[in-house]
Amino acid sequence: MAQTFRLRFNGAPAARAMREGAARGLLLAAEHVLQQSQELVPLDESPLLQSGTASVDAPSLTAAVSYDTPYAVKQHENLAYRHAPGRTAKYLERPLNASRSDVLALIAAQMRRALR
Repeated sequence: MAQTFRLRFNGAPAARAMREGAARGLLLAAEHVLQQSQELVPLDESPLLQSGTASVDAPSLTAAVSYDTPYAVKQHENLAYRHAPGRTAKYLERPLNASRSDVLALIAAQMRRALR
């Protein structure tokens, strides 16, 4: 006697949950990179340090970590500038590259959590 099974897959709710999980993961990952970059950002009177933000555009699943001072790009790109010990140029690029696997793990964990 053969058995038959019927499977109903509701793809739209699953896809919606995955996008929400991805957006949460992106925000956590951006905050992680921001925290790592805060340890390297050049200090003078700390406006650059205080201007750091992490944000996510959920519809496009795009995350950003930014510093908003008139000199942020110059401080980041100019390798000839002298900084306090432990502070450096490329204060955003270096932490992003170094924590690539952490970023991927944070996003993946939130996407897995969304499917529970």
